[in-house]
Amino acid sequence: MSRTSSSAPPPAPGAAPGAPAPALAYGLFALTVLIWGSNWPIMKIGLTMIPAFWFAFLRVFLGCLALFAVLAAVGSLRLPKRSDLPVILSVGMLQIAAFLLIINLAVPVVGAGRSAILAYTTPLWVVPGALLLLGERLRPLKTLGLLAGLLGVAILFNPMAFDWADTAQLRGNALLMLASLAWAVAILHVRSRRWQGSPLELAPWQLLVAMPPLLAGALFFHPDWRPPARWDLALLLLHNGVLATGFCYWAAFTVTRALPAMSTSLGFLGVPVVGVLSSAVIVQEALTLSVIAGLLAILLGVTLVNLSDLRRNRRRR
Repeated sequence: MSRTSSSAPPPAPGAAPGAPAPALAYGLFALTVLIWGSNWPIMKIGLTMIPAFWFAFLRVFLGCLALFAVLAAVGSLRLPKRSDLPVILSVGMLQIAAFLLIINLAVPVVGAGRSAILAYTTPLWVVPGALLLLGERLRPLKTLGLLAGLLGVAILFNPMAFDWADTAQLRGNALLMLASLAWAVAILHVRSRRWQGSPLELAPWQLLVAMPPLLAGALFFHPDWRPPARWDLALLLLHNGVLATGFCYWAAFTVTRALPAMSTSLGFLGVPVVGVLSSAVIVQEALTLSVIAGLLAILLGVTLVNLSDLRRNRRRR
């Protein structure tokens, strides 16, 4: 799950000072995409053992501890500036707490692969929001991207592939669209503000902000739940919290400083691809024609939107 790139300023076209060598950066990049993508079916398995609120809280808690430890070890841990507080709050509440909770509620019903696809439609919903709220222009490339992405969504929801009479499926898919919209709102808020801390420096504070509402919900809805003493559950939580959250937040920031913006912007689109393929392998979800076609169309749409944003950023620089 890529969470840092959307709230980060445009990365430089070349490597930043202190960034790892390109070969190491590409290896780290591939590992990040693999971990985030394969985490979708792992989440589906985990949600059979842990309630949604508790799963989201434990993931954020472990990821927060890991990031605070990493930043303290490298000497980059510092209190955020007051001007960064609105960004910390919006990302923490919408892009982390709301997004994670909503997908946790949806994945058991919808499936991991389809969830990964719909969750990554977020850039498509940013386009009309930026047009209406930020005054951005709807350029031809971005228009084509939006149309291609909407075509992909239509393919996934066509009556021949989707049972519109299944209320559980309708509710689960609606939740996933709501999750992507929450992420889009956070992106729009971040774009509208000036902020000083780097995405990595702000990330643990954003995770910290996300914990209280998740813990409150967990205690309210499942006050008596206790984690069973199982080694597979412990490994699953370590994967979600330490690897997919703490490690991948750091890794994503590191590779965006080391690699060209084009590589990272398009490379992170491999996450839903890995999510769909790993879901077919790990939890035996069907690779239907509609899933493949919808995935390809949405990836094309997001690619065109990202290319349009990269061109705009180059002109600004």
